Amino acid sequence: MSRIGVFICHCGVNISSVVDVEKLAEELAHEDGVAFSTEYKYMCSDPGQRIIKDAMEEHDLDGVVVASCSPRLHERTFQLCVEGAGLNRYKMEMANIREQCSWVHKDKEFATEKARDLIKMAVAKVRKNQPFDQLSIPVFKKALVIGGGIAGMQASIDIANAGHKVTLVERTPTIGGRMAQLDKTFPTLDCSA
Repeated sequence: MSRIGVFICHCGVNISSVVDVEKLAEELAHEDGVAFSTEYKYMCSDPGQRIIKDAMEEHDLDGVVVASCSPRLHERTFQLCVEGAGLNRYKMEMANIREQCSWVHKDKEFATEKARDLIKMAVAKVRKNQPFDQLSIPVFKKALVIGGGIAGMQASIDIANAGHKVTLVERTPTIGGRMAQLDKTFPTLDCSA
């Protein structure tokens, strides 16, 4: 049986002014597989992350759901937080209740119901998540540019100026593409060569 922790952020008043976070924390504590549920003013802050780590240890959590802002903003923060407490980062999910609920709705009851649904979906996802290990793949700092037209030549120059080896491949005997066939170019009427 899963032991999931749900952590709901007020985001100052960004979320809590429209979503009833205290009510959600109480209701989600009774959700199947949820062993702990709480809310805090700023979950991304150091004290907020400490709440997550302490709850993980105290309640032996094997999954974490953070209901807060966009994952683009703080997913890495929370992944590092749960990793620091000994949980695989892929056993943590975020429910975006700021952008998807509090910022787009005025009706508190509707926004709270929608937030509840988003958090329940994240809980269901965490139940199914498997721990993954990150892979490290060597990168060769060289590029193959196909086509010696204007775009291919400029791409080759830019990549070479960045300090990488470039191989430019062109199927015809000369480079320049269609540009080399023109007499003059717009708007300056310069010679295309």
